[in-house]
Amino acid sequence: MNTMTLWHITGWEFAALAFAALLVGFSKTAVSGANTVSLAIFAAVLPARASTGVLLPVLIAGDLLAVATYRRHAHWPTLWRLFPAVAAGVVVGTVFLMWADDAIVRTSIGAILLLMAAVTVWRRRTADKEEEPESVTTRAGRLKARSYGVLGGFTTMVANAGGPVMSMYLLSAGFRKLGFLGTSAFFFLIVNVAKLPFSAGLGLIDGRSLLLDLALVAFVVPGALFGKWAVHRINQRLFEQLVIAATVVGGLQLLLR
Repeated sequence: MNTMTLWHITGWEFAALAFAALLVGFSKTAVSGANTVSLAIFAAVLPARASTGVLLPVLIAGDLLAVATYRRHAHWPTLWRLFPAVAAGVVVGTVFLMWADDAIVRTSIGAILLLMAAVTVWRRRTADKEEEPESVTTRAGRLKARSYGVLGGFTTMVANAGGPVMSMYLLSAGFRKLGFLGTSAFFFLIVNVAKLPFSAGLGLIDGRSLLLDLALVAFVVPGALFGKWAVHRINQRLFEQLVIAATVVGGLQLLLR
């Protein structure tokens, strides 16, 4: 694998990766969705396939901090309903990565980012109109959970981009802020840890990538602490608009590279 290390990237490139790691920590404890900006930065600085392996341990570090912060607010019945469908999506994503080259992965990441930006815009426009979200215990609710689960598993395996998919599902299921953060924290910790052997088997994680991760994880912590402080103070609507704009720019940049 053409994994870049600390000695193969410039100071500006490392600064960009460090900023992306800071955003990972912030998104895990405050506003889910900033991860898409981190994904675009990692894929722009590193080879597209390698970037998914380097980013994964950074995400897990953020997940651990989020679980430590919001562990009391997780809703486990929802998690158990999602996991089988997510597992199927991860398997499909692994098969895709087995034959996809760097150009295809980069194009796929760009397309996924644009899709997730469109999904986020649609969610924001319809959130206020859904007075009574469907329960996950109904037939329609179970079908929705399976659909989102498969898509979330595929996007998180191929591009670590399952956040917007799961965010949309949890919000449509009627989760309030703390329940949303607690449930998503455990969800992504379990899913991302489960992805480790798949990523290692594909050659996306090795000693060199972990060395870069070791340096980047230090930037996740202050991002998470800032997110914990800002979660009750931040202007959510304005930040989401900025995240969407940055996601679109990142997706277009990857598609046009």
